[in-house]
Amino acid sequence: MKKLISYFWPSTKRFSSEINGTLEVTFIDGKKVLDTLNANYSYGSLQKILEVGLNIIDLSSVKNVLLLGLGGGSIIKSLREKYNYQNNIVAVEIDPQVVKLAKTEFGIIPSKYLQIIQGDAFEYVKNSEEKFQLIIIDLFIDINVPPIFYGKEFCTNTARLIANEGSIIFNAGINLNLQTKDFETVSSNFGNDFNFKIHRKVNGTNTLLIGVKRQD
Repeated sequence: MKKLISYFWPSTKRFSSEINGTLEVTFIDGKKVLDTLNANYSYGSLQKILEVGLNIIDLSSVKNVLLLGLGGGSIIKSLREKYNYQNNIVAVEIDPQVVKLAKTEFGIIPSKYLQIIQGDAFEYVKNSEEKFQLIIIDLFIDINVPPIFYGKEFCTNTARLIANEGSIIFNAGINLNLQTKDFETVSSNFGNDFNFKIHRKVNGTNTLLIGVKRQD
């Protein structure tokens, strides 16, 4: 009954976060979405944007995925249900309230093949030694990617964790007016072992950087 009612009278619950301000979980058109005051975090346009990147990646050889920025876990749902990816996922999320909502509102629960780490993505890639065939970078505070995640240290450390012929999907921002050379600079921060393509205005709003690591 609640699902049917949501098509006519959406309902919203609000939660306070020290990192993201007000978070909203809205039940609308038969599903829940997670938003900040200005941006969709999960299960709306963001999910569609990241799926554009996943459509480009060959997941058949991917055994280990690193997700930097969990949100409500919509891309985990996509991987499991739409792309039938059943191998390991490590998700890193700095906001404990987001981790809690992913579990209680969206059913994203740690398991044998899903590790959820509440921590700083910058520090995680700096200290980890684990290798991944796919890293998805989706690190927003409201509508902005913190500048540190465009920088050379973060990009270099992230690139170090990518296995040969592995891929990176970087959700680089919303409605950015940067020149191509600016995105090329960010791409170059991952190092010379990667071939990147820039996808602008994905779903009308976001820029995706998609890179593939060449074999040594």
